[in-house]
Amino acid sequence: MKTALFFTSLLASTAALAQSGPAAAPSVPAADTYFGVKVDDPYRNLENLQDPAVAAWMKAQSEYTRQTLDAIPGRKGLLDKMVEMDKRKAARVTDLRVADNDRYFYYKSRPQDQQPKLYCRDGYKGQEVLLFDPEGYEAGKVYNINGFSPSPDGSKVSFGISEKGTELGRTLIMDVKTRKLYPEQIPLNRGGGEWLPDNQTLAYLPYNNDDLKDMAARQNTQCRLHRVGTLVAQDQIVFSSQLYPKLGIKPSDYPYAGIDRDTKLAYGFLYSVDRYMNVFYAPSAALTKPNIPWKPLFRPSDEVTNFVTDEQNIYFVTSRNTPRQKLMRMPAARPDVATAEVLVPEAADESINDEQLKTTKDGVYFVRTKNGVGAKLYFVARGSKTVQELKLPRPAGRLELTGKNAQSPDLWVTMGGWTSDRQRYRYTAASRQFTPEPLSSEAQYPEFADLVVEEVMVPSHDGVQVPLSLVYKKGLKRDKAAPTLMIGYGAYSRVMEPTFMPPFLLWAQQGGVLAVPHVRGGGELGEAWHKAGQKTTKPNTWKDLIACAEYLTKNNYTAPGKIAINGGSAGGILIGRAMTERPDLFAVAIPEVGCMNAVRMENSPNGPVNVPEFGTMAKEDEAKALLEMDAYHHLKPGTSYPATLVTAGFNDPRVIAWQPAKFAARLQASNASGKPVLFFTDYEAGHGMGDSRLKQFESIADLMAFGLWQTNADGFQPNKVAAK
Repeated sequence: MKTALFFTSLLASTAALAQSGPAAAPSVPAADTYFGVKVDDPYRNLENLQDPAVAAWMKAQSEYTRQTLDAIPGRKGLLDKMVEMDKRKAARVTDLRVADNDRYFYYKSRPQDQQPKLYCRDGYKGQEVLLFDPEGYEAGKVYNINGFSPSPDGSKVSFGISEKGTELGRTLIMDVKTRKLYPEQIPLNRGGGEWLPDNQTLAYLPYNNDDLKDMAARQNTQCRLHRVGTLVAQDQIVFSSQLYPKLGIKPSDYPYAGIDRDTKLAYGFLYSVDRYMNVFYAPSAALTKPNIPWKPLFRPSDEVTNFVTDEQNIYFVTSRNTPRQKLMRMPAARPDVATAEVLVPEAADESINDEQLKTTKDGVYFVRTKNGVGAKLYFVARGSKTVQELKLPRPAGRLELTGKNAQSPDLWVTMGGWTSDRQRYRYTAASRQFTPEPLSSEAQYPEFADLVVEEVMVPSHDGVQVPLSLVYKKGLKRDKAAPTLMIGYGAYSRVMEPTFMPPFLLWAQQGGVLAVPHVRGGGELGEAWHKAGQKTTKPNTWKDLIACAEYLTKNNYTAPGKIAINGGSAGGILIGRAMTERPDLFAVAIPEVGCMNAVRMENSPNGPVNVPEFGTMAKEDEAKALLEMDAYHHLKPGTSYPATLVTAGFNDPRVIAWQPAKFAARLQASNASGKPVLFFTDYEAGHGMGDSRLKQFESIADLMAFGLWQTNADGFQPNKVAAK
């Protein structure tokens, strides 16, 4: 009986991997003309996610994909190994914030937790207190915390909760001492808002409604102030285009206002994906009064990407006329970018990581990186212009800085790398000493002991040298046989920093090559690197990936039939265009929740705010650029494309589900290679934020198993059973 069951299971698995799949997508063609160019859109109807025919097709695709992926030999082994490795850490601590009273607030998750919980403790050695467990908050529902904010004095903490990946929900406020929630809840909000210095008032920016597929939900939003203990309906609107029409606030901008206690100024921010800050300032006392006298602090033309303050100065990073950025300083009493002084000039071969910029009572700390993979820590003392490099306890691929406030000397530095776990230190300026202060539990990973990291520079199509990070087993044979997983992004100046991720290292541990090409559009070599992969220069992004893949084949690491490429979100442009431009070079393509139909991006709720990064169809040069980066419109019938796994999150507030759906439908209709084209929509998820721990591992196991199957790796091939 056991033998019969075994062969029945084997036959079922083989059939799942071999069947032709569900019916083709319904097609109701449309066409548009952009500046004289006609563009056919055979699957425009898939943009109506409520259409029963569309819904039925997506459901059938997902069921077939789930069945196919589950049947891949080796997938369960990968998943089991990920879970086993995860259990080695008793606890993981992330997102630390330290209040003025030295109260630590942070997320912590244990192996048995599917969602991180919110904790606090008084000081590093204080007793830990569970503040909020999203899994036990409401019977029958599983929430996740999508952001939190402690009040400056540590007496209160506000945090947002949402479910099923929507990222939008409500904000709760807790009294930390009693652990009791205040009765009011702020609806239609993400995260915990931002506290004002009075520790009683919270600034927040709600959506207009909770329909994430409604274009109007996030247009013309308005910043409000909530005072703890009062009715939300009474909250005052303080910053919006309606209140201040002369400030040029666009409908897609997110206007946010708050008070900086150091400079005693109110700041009004206009947020979008544009890295260049658009900020106004006014006296702090004016924020709650009518007709705030806003003045410009930073305009986008100043190319300021971040700033911090102390009681006397405003310190800001700018890329204007300095591709690798410089740090400048101006007095808070008379802020004027035109007369600001250069505090730290541009470096020849390092770029400032503007996210890691902190002020303490001692001075300003900042991080520079070389090619995005080698990080160094620098310091400028108050009242000085001398830049000091601080010697780290060990080499670091990445650095993260945490401080308390500008009146405290406290600074914590977290270091990490591709094959080394994060380590947290307290830095003492007086003695220049780094003292270990771990918060997460330590764990050992002996299976990765023989992995090596190689950093190389690769000439791209135009001769520009592109950094490429490689992780593989020591002694790897250069015989073109190694399955290779290339993971890339290339947008928003985001740096693919060295990060220790045991699930992905399993690819290298099994004899493959894990490769991270630092393509243009990212920020690895400064803002010039970002601009070189943006809008009209976007083709450099996927051409850099192609060049890195060719380098790996020419140097015998791997071969075209062994390369899998993966990227998510804006990285969908990278993967989609690489596979459509060079389908012969890749065995597998896996765009996850990706932007695949760029010309229609502005027709989705999150599209308008992304215009600064990708462009608009309203301008001819940018429309042509969007069409060029549109993978959906570069699919050609009768072409042999790589095996492809396309994913979507039905509740995705960032990349609407019809973007990957249209690409998958057209790819299935165009593909002549006979290789599988799978499309999976997760109806319980969004863009990946808020996914349970197990769901995260399952997604990685899907990606890796599909890639190893289609690169012909041992242990992932279906058994061939002769049917009688």
